[in-house]
Amino acid sequence: MVIAYGIIQLRIPMSGSLKEKKSVLNKILKRVQNEFNISISQVGDLDSHRSAQIGFAITGNESRFVNGKVEHLLRFIDALKVAEVISSKVELMVVSDFLEAADWETGKYDDF
Repeated sequence: MVIAYGIIQLRIPMSGSLKEKKSVLNKILKRVQNEFNISISQVGDLDSHRSAQIGFAITGNESRFVNGKVEHLLRFIDALKVAEVISSKVELMVVSDFLEAADWETGKYDDF
């Protein structure tokens, strides 16, 4: 299993208030969730009406697929033309040995 997670910094130049910012962010978040079926939400810059940080998480079977989905996500948000992607930080985590290393027969909680 491969997990990609990250933060995208957005600039919303047309926003004049927090209410307008919320409208723009709702559009972005709903469209992204419908298109990619991923977890995404605002995680920073809550009090600024011209910038936002959104966090996301994507899972998949292989690194190449997940990397492609992240790149498509960034292009998709930019193509909406309602906010500008200033920067993004993405990390990938491969969890391939997790299931093999776990001892499903007996565990430390089986004594209860």
